[in-house]
Amino acid sequence: MIEIVFGGSSTPTSRTEKGRSLLINLSDYIVLDLETTGLDPKYDSIIEAAAAQIHNGEIVKTFQSLINPGFEISGFITELTGISNDMLTTAPELEQVFPKFLDFVGDSIVVGHNVNFDVNFIYDNCMYLFEKAFQNDFIDTMRLSRRLFKEERHHRLTDLISRFEIADSVEHRALSDAIMTYQCYEYMKKYMQDRHMDFASLLSFKKGACAKDILPTCTEFDETTPAFGKCFVFTGVLDKMSRSDAMQAVVNSGGVCADSVTRKTNYLVLGSFEYSSSVKGGKSTKQKKAEKLKIDGFDIDIISENVFYDLISPEDN
Repeated sequence: MIEIVFGGSSTPTSRTEKGRSLLINLSDYIVLDLETTGLDPKYDSIIEAAAAQIHNGEIVKTFQSLINPGFEISGFITELTGISNDMLTTAPELEQVFPKFLDFVGDSIVVGHNVNFDVNFIYDNCMYLFEKAFQNDFIDTMRLSRRLFKEERHHRLTDLISRFEIADSVEHRALSDAIMTYQCYEYMKKYMQDRHMDFASLLSFKKGACAKDILPTCTEFDETTPAFGKCFVFTGVLDKMSRSDAMQAVVNSGGVCADSVTRKTNYLVLGSFEYSSSVKGGKSTKQKKAEKLKIDGFDIDIISENVFYDLISPEDN
């Protein structure tokens, strides 16, 4: 695969044909997961794609493939996923894998954990390769867990599989994580059925939030935004808004902000220049600390300014 760097008029500034985020009960669907070199489709690449076809609540068929990104991945990604450069050297490129992957997925509703990121990568790569949008509707098991278990602080896949007694840890490999996501979705469906709950009851959600430094200007928050309930730290200069405006956007989305990276940090947002530099190997002290926390199993991701805007307003992308 060629590293995707969009530019000029071909840059996908909005994902206008992206599918809808749903909260529904399905027995037939596709569950999927991607492993990537980062969280920004503009700079990062897919290195593994996997999916499972579910019929009547059971796995009937699976798809999995490593993807050669055309460059060496970092030691951080290898340590996180177990995918090495040696494994990717002989893997097929994106142009060979994606048509088969998309054919497997078809027009099914897809299920994933924190699936907005996977859908964005699929959408942008579809536009890059085929000039065609990925329009499948999707169900996010993280969103579903937040609605069902409001008292819980964390809703990572590793939290769910432990809470539901599915497994002890995630492998950060696409197929195994997809299967665990399927198990979590089926668990939550049964949890609701046993308590005579319906999905329609989950569609309204209100919760107050407090910010560390900047107070929200609203009292009702949209829990469907991935920023809800998350702690953000910023570093570097943002291109599209000031630091204070970005922090205000976070707290207005139901998140909180902090000045330094700690175990409570969920996202370290790097300014555009800093993110581009980090892809090439330059890393700040904050980023190094965030990477160590990620390896140690904490719920933290390092994202670019572009991904930050996806988090606070996913419906616009």
